[in-house]
Order: sequence, then structure tokens, then C-alpha cells
Amino acid sequence: MVKSQRTLAKTYKKFHKWPGLIIAFLLLYYGITGIFMNHREFFSGWDLARTALPENFHYINWNNSALKGNLIRNKDSILVYGNIGIWLTDSACTNYTSFNSGFPKGMDNRKIFDVHQSKDGNLYAATHFGLYAYNFNQGSWNKFPLDVDIKRFVAIESVGDTIFALNRSFMFKGISRGLKTNFNKIELKEPVGYKKEVSLFETIWQIHSGEIFGLPGKLFVDILGVITLFLSLTGIVYFFFPGWAKKRRTKSKKYALIIGINKWSLKWHNYMGAWTFMALIVLFFTGMFLRPPLLIAIAKSKVAPLKFSHLDQANPWYDKLRDLLYDADNNRFLLSTSEGMYYLSANNFKPMPFKIQPPVSVMGINALKPFHNGAYLIGSFSGLFLWHPLHPEIYNYAQQGKIYEGNTAGRPIGDFKITGYLTDANGHQYMVDYDKGIIPLYHNRPFPKMPDHMLSESKMSLWNLSLEIHTGRFFQQQTGIFYIFIVPVSALVGITVVLSGYLLWRKRHRKKKKHEKVRTL
Repeated sequence: MVKSQRTLAKTYKKFHKWPGLIIAFLLLYYGITGIFMNHREFFSGWDLARTALPENFHYINWNNSALKGNLIRNKDSILVYGNIGIWLTDSACTNYTSFNSGFPKGMDNRKIFDVHQSKDGNLYAATHFGLYAYNFNQGSWNKFPLDVDIKRFVAIESVGDTIFALNRSFMFKGISRGLKTNFNKIELKEPVGYKKEVSLFETIWQIHSGEIFGLPGKLFVDILGVITLFLSLTGIVYFFFPGWAKKRRTKSKKYALIIGINKWSLKWHNYMGAWTFMALIVLFFTGMFLRPPLLIAIAKSKVAPLKFSHLDQANPWYDKLRDLLYDADNNRFLLSTSEGMYYLSANNFKPMPFKIQPPVSVMGINALKPFHNGAYLIGSFSGLFLWHPLHPEIYNYAQQGKIYEGNTAGRPIGDFKITGYLTDANGHQYMVDYDKGIIPLYHNRPFPKMPDHMLSESKMSLWNLSLEIHTGRFFQQQTGIFYIFIVPVSALVGITVVLSGYLLWRKRHRKKKKHEKVRTL
């Protein structure tokens, strides 16, 4: 019995010690970047020069979501926009002037989803942190003080003299008056057959970040991040120092401080790990489903929102709206959501689902443009597709118009990872691929290169860099396609280390208590 107990203890120690040493260095990255990601707006003013990062993060041919689209005001006044902010260029798309005055400092504050010009000439911008109008007198953007929980605006459309803006949860409507536009917030009605459900992916994401319980939940996960850093650092200290300390314990008193630090780190490493092991296991377990390949297993699953949580909202469209396009021929809006494509009138605001759905990646739509004769171009990480709501055939527009034969939900990642679409002043079409950048569509005219002054000014936000590290993409050059396994493998190893550490501590703690009880007797 005693021998089996010792064998069990050795097994726990083996699973905790060596995997723990390997995972500790990765957990340092996860702990720090997770805290940055949990407070995006707070850190939105912090940027890094892309030239200081690996080459795959440099802007080459407008890649890495540099451009999402453009607005042609006239042949010599074209606004291009995306993750680089908004820039004014000419008909040749060669000379660029920054059009970002008024936006707060930081690339995250210049993350632009749409730029729209109303019929009266006013300019509006949908950004990650709010809705803006352009002040022509001052030459700068001004933010509307709207009552919103989610500040991310994704689309702007005009119907006559009325402006419609969309954030992730509500539609906003107002008569276009530029800076003086007064917007009313509209909650869209429940769709036919509505069930109060949310995606399993969103649920797991918010549990992982703590957002599911609002700011207190996020702060709790921040504490877990700090504890993860502490456990990793103290684990590394204890791994390398015990033998060194024992050899010098009797040789000199000058090593007493180091020995004391080693004892202190071991003591609190054990206590912190024992008190938080279950929360850490939940944190690691939820994290492994937020990236492919395990993301694919939950991408389509729906669950009821947790009662009294951040996801338990009365609004049936809370955090589900993705894009908006006005169809003048049919006097209706096309509405892209995380639930699929819908249409609705500008009067009753009740979304109705299209029977024939286009393929859209679970990561969301990035292009929704009118084509010809009632057809539309739909772009996402699944690819670029030509879709007509009344025709069953869907065409792969990026691949010579071949009929698409895949799942209508769309692969999470297709042959082209579309992040935008634009046309130049002469009507030439271009699609924007995340990796390859701008690619001509059905012509051979290359898009002009990104000017040097844009390259130097277009930095990378701290949040985006944290995301690249946290998801493992930062290590893609070193690991190739195997980078997608970094997150799930790290999570599994982390769970193993935490659980084995707790079981080892519990066994030794009980043994210690038993000996103390015998002594008292």
C-alpha cells in the first residue's frame, strides 16, 4: 500500500515537473497578453512599429487587413480605409494624405469598418470605438455621444436624407445633418422562430475572458492571469534552484537570502495553485476551443444564455449584427448577422431570413457589395462569392466564377481569406486577402504599392500583437501550419500540470496533517 502511494506521488510529480517547465514559458506569454486583451480600449493608445516585428507582420501589398474598402467621392478624391485608418488619395491611387485627424491616438482607434458619404455630402465613419462625422471646417472627425454598450460600429447606409448606422447590437437612425445628426437607437424585432440562444463559441469566449459577468468577471480573470504568471515564475525558480541551494546551504550565509526566496516561492506556489486550480483548469479548457481545430467542433452549436450573465440580454440581436447594405431596387436592407443573412424594410425593422444563404466564415463577414441584377459579392475568410438570393447556385467569384459546392455555412478558412473589396476610379475590381494583400479581379492591372510614409505611420496596436501571440499565430514562421496546435496542446498540458500539481500537494498536505495528528496523540 505504501509502495503504491509512493509510486502515485512520483507519477504526479513527473507529470507536474517536466511538462510544467516547458509550459511555464508559454504561460508567461498567455498571462501577459491575456490581460492586455481583456482591456482593449484602455490600451488602445499603445502601438508598436511593425518593422520591429517578424516579417509576416509587415505590410506588403496592403496585406494584414490594411484595407477593407474605399469610397470614391470623385475621380481625384478617393478615401481608402481599414486597419490603417482613413487616407485620401487620387485617381491613380499613388499619392496619399492622412485623413485621420480627430481620431484618438493609437491604431486601434483608427480601425475603420465603413466610411459613408450621404446625399448631402456629409461624411460618416464606423470605427471600432464609435460612430464619427467629419467636420469640414476643422478638418477632423468628431464622435457622436451615443448610448451604447458595444461601441463597435460596422456599417452606415443612406435612404434618401436618412442615415442608418449599425453597431453589433442596434440600428441607429437619423436625418443627415453631419455633426448635428440626432440618432435614435432602434432594437430590431425578433425574427421568425426566434429562440433565446447564443452561440457556444461566444459563451466559451466570454467565460474565458470573464466578460460573461461584466467588469468584475474580467478583473477576476485578470487576477488568474497574474496568478498564472506567479505560478510560472515560481515554478521555474524552484525547478532550477533546489539543488544549487542545497549544495551551498552549509558553505556560506551569503546564500541565505536566495534559499529563503526559494522556500517562500515554493510555499506560495503550492498555496496559490491549490486555491485556484479549478478556476485555472476552466480558464485553460475554455481557451483551447477558441482557435482551430477545436473551434470547428463548436462553431455551429447554440446554447441558452447563462442566467443573469452578460449574455442574458432582452435584445434578441445583442452582439449578433455584422453588416448592412441598402437594396434600392427592392427598398429593403440586407442584414448580415452571426445567424446568417436577413432582409428587412426601413419601417418595421423585423429581419426575415433568406432561404438561400451565402457561405460566410464563422469569423464574420468582411465584404458585402452589390453586383448586378440583384446579385451580391460576399467576402469572408471562407472566400469571395457571388450570391443571388433567388438563385440556388452560388459562384466562387475569386476562382473564375466556378459553382461553389461546399457547405453554405462556409469553411472557417478558405483558399482566400478575404478582408476587403474595392474598385478604383476606372471600375477595376480588387479583392483584399489577409496574407496576399490586394489581388486584381478579372484584369491584370496591379494596385499601386503602399507608400513609405504610410508604412512608417501604420503601426500595430498592442492589442493586435497580444492577440497574435495569444492565438499562436506569432510563431507561424517558426512552426508553419503546426502553429494551430499551439493553443490546444498548451491548454492540455496546462490542465495536466495544474491537476497533477494539486493532487501532489493534496497528497503531501494530508500526509503532513496525519503526522501532526499522530504527534499530538
